[in-house]
Amino acid sequence: MRSKDAKIAASLFLLLGLISPAVVSGLVDFSQGLIEHVHKRFGAEGPRRLTQMQIAINKIKATAGKDFAKNAARSSDGLVEMPVLRQVNDFYNRVPYFSDQEHWGVNDYWATPVEFIASWGGDCEDYAIAKYMTLKDLGIPAERLRITYVRATRIGETHMVLAYYPTPASEPWILDNLVDEIQPGSARSDLVPVYSFNDEDLWLASGNTRKGGASTVRLWKELIEKMEKEKRM
Repeated sequence: MRSKDAKIAASLFLLLGLISPAVVSGLVDFSQGLIEHVHKRFGAEGPRRLTQMQIAINKIKATAGKDFAKNAARSSDGLVEMPVLRQVNDFYNRVPYFSDQEHWGVNDYWATPVEFIASWGGDCEDYAIAKYMTLKDLGIPAERLRITYVRATRIGETHMVLAYYPTPASEPWILDNLVDEIQPGSARSDLVPVYSFNDEDLWLASGNTRKGGASTVRLWKELIEKMEKEKRM
C-alpha cells in the first residue's frame, strides 16, 4: 500500500475493533464455478494463472512433505519453515505491482489471493494477504504470522509486509514485495512498525496486544466474505 500516514491512522482506528477468526482451507481447490467466474471477470488469462498458482502451491506442499505442519509446529528456530517461506514469497513476488487506483479504480482494495493472481497485479496489502493465507493453508500456525503495517522510510511511504515469528518472543522474519530476500527484522531498519494483526490479535507498535479480531474492519471483513463466496462457487 503506497499512501500517506493518514491512511494508516484511519486503518488503525478501524482495527481497534474486534478481529474475527478467519478459517481458510483448500486455498487452491478451485471449483468449476470459480473458474468460470474468473474467466468472465478477468478473461482467458485468469483461469490459466490460477492453474499456475495451483501447480506452484501444490508443488510446495508436496516438497514440504505430509508431516510439514506437525514439524513446523514443533520448530522453534524457523529452519523447518524457511524453505516454504522462501518459495511462497518468491511465487507471489513475481506478480507486478500496481496501486489500487491503477488496478481496481478505488483508493483502497484488499484482493483475495484468487483476485490477486487472476488479475495479475496488486499492491502491498495483496502480497501480504496472499502470503498469509497461503502459509496458513500449508500448515503454518496463524499465531506465527502477522500482517504488519509499517512506515517504509527508504521510499517515504506507508507499506504492508508479512512478519513470521518462529516463537512469540523471537525476532521476526520479514516477507516483503519490495525486497525478495527474506530478512530478519533487525536487518530492515528501513521499516518502522505501526501495528500488526492476524486472525486473533492486534499488536500496537508499543507491544500492547488487543484480543479479538477484525470482523468490524471493513476491508478485512469484505476480504473474508469474498473468500467465502469464492469457496461456495
